[in-house]
Amino acid sequence: MTQQHQQRIAVHEGDRAPVLFSPEEMAASAGIVFPLAERVSGAAGDAFDFGAWFARFREREGADPGEPLPTHLKLEAADAFEAVIPWEQLTDAAVQFALDGAPLPKNGPIRLFVPNGSSECLNVKSIVAFRLLRDEARRGEASYGFKRTFSADDIRIKKP
Repeated sequence: MTQQHQQRIAVHEGDRAPVLFSPEEMAASAGIVFPLAERVSGAAGDAFDFGAWFARFREREGADPGEPLPTHLKLEAADAFEAVIPWEQLTDAAVQFALDGAPLPKNGPIRLFVPNGSSECLNVKSIVAFRLLRDEARRGEASYGFKRTFSADDIRIKKP
């Protein structure tokens, strides 16, 4: 089994310590697995409903039912890509976690598809972390791109 298939997804919410899940644990928690093609025409693989998973996550974490929902979901990918998606666009979001009954051979450990979103970033591959954000000032705003990662050596002036 490759390292990608052993990888766990970190779910961050507020100041709490991240909760780690395997893709299979997330799918089991959501309760229903369906062919991804039911939501994304022409797509292959098995998926679960993001909203169903999130509802179970809140229950498991003992969230107060009156607690407001996040305003955004931030996705962090293994390749340093990040996307911030407004919560209201996640209604039909599907999380792909398997292909032909096995872990995703590439673009895993999970991939999120947002079939009805207005963002240009309607699917994000190689997701390793979810961050549940509450930022009223950015409500409805989506963003995506690669985070800047560099070392101190990268920015030092190199003399010949």
